[in-house]
Amino acid sequence: AAPSVAPGEALARLKSGNERFVAGRFLEKDLSDAKRRELSRGQAPFAIILTCSDSRVPPELIFDQFQGDVFIARVAGNVADPVVLGSLEYAQMVLGASLLVVMGHDRCGAVEAAQKGKDLGPNIGAIVDLIKPSLKPDATLDQAIEENVRGVMRAVPDRSAVLKSAAD
Repeated sequence: AAPSVAPGEALARLKSGNERFVAGRFLEKDLSDAKRRELSRGQAPFAIILTCSDSRVPPELIFDQFQGDVFIARVAGNVADPVVLGSLEYAQMVLGASLLVVMGHDRCGAVEAAQKGKDLGPNIGAIVDLIKPSLKPDATLDQAIEENVRGVMRAVPDRSAVLKSAAD
């Protein structure tokens, strides 16, 4: 699908929404039956946000957006495995979202688990295994979180021809 909003405008909307969030001045949201019926017919998000599933960082609130505005993939450590990549590709190819944001957050437990290297079983281990390649040996947790975001940003176009083409 053709993007409904240019990437620069999409980024400006998210930044403006985050400024409102920080200031505690949220836009009024249309919670009417009519709006819900409209959204049930389809969506046209202007941006994609890949973020952690941590309950403290809901992107709709942090960027002061509403249903249908942003397509969100939430997974511990904001990692990009094939299932997540397929979701991101869908948002770009089918829904026309023009911007992809990879968002980390303070005190990310998944990144901390990757740093500590404890065996937490195969499923959490799969997440940790995707984080580890981005980490530097003596990084603080904050540095590791930033390294993980940058690693995911590099990995997305490397692992998805669709998203690489869109970025190019």
